Amino acid sequence: MEEQSFQQRERLIEEITGYKFKNPDLLHQAFTHPSVPQNWASNDRMEYLGDSVLSLMIAKKHYFAYPDLSSKDLTDLRSINVDTEKLARVAIKYNLHNHLRCQIQPLNEQVEKFRSATLEYPLHSLGCINPPKVLADIVEALIAAIYIDCNFSIDITWQAVKDMLQPLITPETLEIQPVTKIMQLCQKNKLKINIVDNWDKAKEFECFVDGKSVAKGESSQNKDTARNRAAYNAYEQVIENLRMKTTVKDH
Repeated sequence: MEEQSFQQRERLIEEITGYKFKNPDLLHQAFTHPSVPQNWASNDRMEYLGDSVLSLMIAKKHYFAYPDLSSKDLTDLRSINVDTEKLARVAIKYNLHNHLRCQIQPLNEQVEKFRSATLEYPLHSLGCINPPKVLADIVEALIAAIYIDCNFSIDITWQAVKDMLQPLITPETLEIQPVTKIMQLCQKNKLKINIVDNWDKAKEFECFVDGKSVAKGESSQNKDTARNRAAYNAYEQVIENLRMKTTVKDH
């Protein structure tokens, strides 16, 4: 049964990347979570290496693709293309978690909750979703496994994984973070914005515009996620309010 799983994993990755491993043990290690008993080598160190390799590959691509971008803009663009949510999306796109050896409960429930949440944000939620880190770890570990197997060639590794990582976020599709976005909107329209932290008591943030509550954002797991959700919801509500005011004036 284990041998059959190994073969399925090898076929899947070769189909996705077009890369055939010289040492398949590296591939199987990339799909072994640290929760598995110690007689198996885990992907813990691999995901560390893969994180750095991916950052270098994306930085190299952006450096030559966008010669007019500043170092700050390049950093922002790289960060969002290698963050946990972006990589977790890659993992669920190819159902890589189905081939992970792990003892995490309940992983499938976490994955389906994340998959459902991504439907509201097709490209990236900008911090409004709490992705399971284990999914991103698989992608990073796989990148490391290919990098090691091809004798540490950045170019070969990039050729193997570049299609898998699509769609990459570009300067044209990169959006502003929700908190910054609502702040800028309110400043432009001379509105006073106040984001109140109720996370310790109620696991939520609440946004007030000109003293009136316009939106809340909740997350029992992550404080930043709650803040971003509140800001995102507030932005949508303020835009709607401004649109209604404009319609009333026109009539």
